[in-house]
Formats: sequence, C-alpha cells, structure tokens
Amino acid sequence: MYDRPETAAANDRFWEAIRDHLGHGPARLTRDGDPWDHWQNPDLLLSQTCGSPYRNRLHGRVTLVATPDVDLPECPTGHYCSVLIARLDDSRATPHDFATARFAYNDPLSQSGWAAPQTYAAGLGFTFSHPQPTGAHRASAQAVAGGRADIAAIDALTWALIQRHDEFAARLRVIARTPPTPALPYITAQGRDADALRVALTRALDALGSADRHTLGLRGITSISAMDYLAVPNPAPPPPETA
Repeated sequence: MYDRPETAAANDRFWEAIRDHLGHGPARLTRDGDPWDHWQNPDLLLSQTCGSPYRNRLHGRVTLVATPDVDLPECPTGHYCSVLIARLDDSRATPHDFATARFAYNDPLSQSGWAAPQTYAAGLGFTFSHPQPTGAHRASAQAVAGGRADIAAIDALTWALIQRHDEFAARLRVIARTPPTPALPYITAQGRDADALRVALTRALDALGSADRHTLGLRGITSISAMDYLAVPNPAPPPPETA
C-alpha cells in the first residue's frame, strides 16, 4: 500500500525475504490490476489492504494475517493516523474552519482519507461537506498544494513519504491529526496458513537492512484482532455525485 518508485526496490527485497522464509510464492510482486480483484482472489497468498475495506467488505472473505508496526512515534504499536493538511498560505487555522471548504479524499472506502477525518470532524460537531475525489493520497496532497482543493486527510506514513520525496510538500502544513486506529492489515485468502505467513513476515523484516526498514517506515510486525478493526466507526459515505 506504500509502494512508489522510491520504495519499490525495498519492497521487492522485503517480498524476496518473505518468500524465502515461506519456501514458496511468486518471484515478483503484483503491482497492476484492480486491488479488489487481488484481495478477493481465492489464490491470494499475501497482500495489504486498508482497515475500511477490511471491515466493510473483506471481513469473512479473507484471513487476517498481521499488522505492520509503522514508524510513527505519535501512534501506539500497530496503529497509524491521518494528518489534515492545508496550504501554507491559507490563513484558516483549525479543521472546523474548513468545514465547507473543498475536501480532497482518495477513496470513499479509505480509512485514513475518508473515515478517519469524517469521524474526527463529527466529534467536533461538524462534517467536511464539500468532498472531492482524487483516487490517491498523493493526488489529494497535490490537489491541495496546487489550489484545486483546500484540505485533505493523508495517511501519516504516506505523508512522511511525501515529505521525503515530493517537492510540493513544502507548500503544505499539518493543521491536525486524527486519533490513531489499527494500521493497514496484511491479509491472505481463506484457508491459507496465516500463522506461517505471520512468522515469515516477522523473520523477513528482522533480516531486512536498517536502510530498507527506514525506507518502508516499518519497525516490526504485530497482531491486532479482527474485532479491533471492526470496532472502528464507519461514517456516511460521500454523496453519489462526488464519489
């Protein structure tokens, strides 16, 4: 889920180590096609999804394997959050100031891009009422930086990668963070050995060089229960005409 040109080689080495510990698996990662087709494929060996797709459509159809412990010091083990970003030259100071502003979001079934910010806003007594779909977190950040949107909620690890690799990040600022929720889970098809996959993930990450772990933003592998994922709130989806 965090694959981009700058992380691709590290992801490849991580997969190669996982495959070596498993003793089987494809030689290369699959990077094209519809993720829903991959996630629901009865032959799926290993993938990563988002908490919202897992609790809304995939729970009961796939097997939960493990959860990454991502390198976000402000979050508990195995958790992440969203950062709410705006332009540096936008004088509005609080998320509530953006209630009717153009809100860029990557996907209506994104935990960090849609569910987390809307749940956060509801807790403060408002909603982001002018949503605009972009198709990707990076595209949402670009939309804000370029003035096509005013605010967006970005997965905190994705934001760290954007800050590290994209020049347009210099035109953006963080105005708030949402409460942490379980990080993006690793899944496999029903009937596969989740324990063996969890062990392979753990051993592969332990063997991965520190530079690759830093590149991927991974500190470790942990386990978070399906019930914890399912307990995260589901806000109303965006209006059909903007989805």
